[in-house]
Amino acid sequence: MSEQGGIRICLVGATGLIGSALIAEAVGREGVRVIGVGRREATLPRGARMEMLVGEPIDWPQLIRAARADVLVCALGTTIKAAGSQEQFRAIDHDLVRFSAEAARDAGIGHMVLVSSVGAERGSQNFYLSVKGETEEALAKLGFRRLDLLRPGLLRGAREERRRLERAGQLLAPLVDRFLRGRFTRYRSIRASRLAKAILALAHERAQGRFVHEHDAMRRLARQFR
Repeated sequence: MSEQGGIRICLVGATGLIGSALIAEAVGREGVRVIGVGRREATLPRGARMEMLVGEPIDWPQLIRAARADVLVCALGTTIKAAGSQEQFRAIDHDLVRFSAEAARDAGIGHMVLVSSVGAERGSQNFYLSVKGETEEALAKLGFRRLDLLRPGLLRGAREERRRLERAGQLLAPLVDRFLRGRFTRYRSIRASRLAKAILALAHERAQGRFVHEHDAMRRLARQFR
């Protein structure tokens, strides 16, 4: 908790779907300040109380320290197609995420929230999910006071970049979600705005430990943060 009594959130991945939604949801909320760290400026909604610290990844440790944050929220993420190869995908979704987490830990930030993926598991035969699982395990070893791992299904919302298959999935998701019940509920889609509210709710949590949040848990968290 900062000296003013509010929460300072260092956001890595501010220009993506979830980062943009988090910034928008933070507008007008007392006691919440977002400081973005990234390679380029984020588009800010009107009324946003936010700073954007811009630099290459090699500069991020200094920028993360300068944020003087209570919580690191990491919303970095890409696809293998967008990255260009499995190696480049891993460089972002594992290496850069871990690099940011280590910088936050070294800066004295004790709480981290990671946007991961449903099905994340190191031993998965799916490369995407195995990298996500390996990243989660790596962060768990860094010694954060609290680590929140969010595992959403398909993310619904407008992205800057075009993803044709994902767009089609978003259109069909409300219908498909109706058939995902029981143990399959965790695969349901979730709106970026709802996930952002869940993140803001978690930023205020004080219990220590490692917590995994799937679909139903994220919806409950979002309802808490009105």
